[in-house]
Amino acid sequence: MKAILGKTCLAVLTSAAIGVSASAQAAEDCPLPGNLRVVIGSTSTGGDTYQVSSMVVDQLAEQLDINAKVDAVGVMPGFQALERSRQGNTIMIFHDGSYLGHLYGVNGYPDIFSKFVVGPTIAINPGNAYLVPKSSPYQSMSDIIEAAGNGKQVKVAIQPGGVSEIGFTALKNAVRMQYPGKESNIVAVNTGSQADKNQLLFDGAVDVINGSVQANEQYTQLPADDQKAMRFVWITAREKTIAQTNEEGMGDTTREQLLQYVTPNASVPMSEDQDFTFDKEFFLLYNKDMDPAAIDCIDNALADVYEGDELQEQLKRSFFVPDYKPTQEAASYLEEKNDEYKTIISDLKG
Repeated sequence: MKAILGKTCLAVLTSAAIGVSASAQAAEDCPLPGNLRVVIGSTSTGGDTYQVSSMVVDQLAEQLDINAKVDAVGVMPGFQALERSRQGNTIMIFHDGSYLGHLYGVNGYPDIFSKFVVGPTIAINPGNAYLVPKSSPYQSMSDIIEAAGNGKQVKVAIQPGGVSEIGFTALKNAVRMQYPGKESNIVAVNTGSQADKNQLLFDGAVDVINGSVQANEQYTQLPADDQKAMRFVWITAREKTIAQTNEEGMGDTTREQLLQYVTPNASVPMSEDQDFTFDKEFFLLYNKDMDPAAIDCIDNALADVYEGDELQEQLKRSFFVPDYKPTQEAASYLEEKNDEYKTIISDLKG
């Protein structure tokens, strides 16, 4: 049976010096269970949340010498499991959708900043994107904003209430800034999976879809006369985030090519002097009653893991950007991010 805790939390003390065994000292310093359940806000074992979580959790378990399992239970069951786990035997990994759902008023999404302890960030998926058919008259986001401002309805397929919708909200905000009263010409077509959004574009039922570099890059390689052929018009990630990806980019699209779709090359204004950007970031969540020493232990273990190259290279090979911030720094950063997007969402609701 594996020891309760591993090398990160193990004090370098001899039993002769302190009169107790090393394992007993480790258990006292780092009270994590021998078996750790990591629930995620997704039911898919093929999606980005599971991919990131499995890579990080495997490394964390090895560092702490514990057994840890990623459990793809979905959003609501994940929150419920976390709320029940006062002893810290269950933690959660999710992304910005966890607080965006609350901002959009989606039923069942709590205010994570008051309900839980927001833990360290672990990775960014830089691939959140918007695409049009290759035959589309819209060559840029500026074309789309201008068309809406001139009275043209632009239909955008999104999955409402989270990461998929935040770029749509930013687009409406940009139209409102430049053409007050015309933002209603940016029309949401609410749907579900990426396959559903793609199909709407194939059928000509929408003008733009929210997608991702990972899921949609293959369609951008098709010839223009193919019904499924698409073009990127916007990647919401920050320029410096895309710049951290591997030079070969994703599929047959290089990093240099991807940079053409981020600000400042693809501009969606958020204010008079700032473009909107959005990095989809993954982070840990803990039960509010979890022992702070156990939280510190995970922070220390992850810090050790991210000092090495293995996890960082593994993440980059799968088109993720390593993004470790310890709990205190991450919680403050994510709450600022929440407040920034809250302003845009609230203004448009008003």
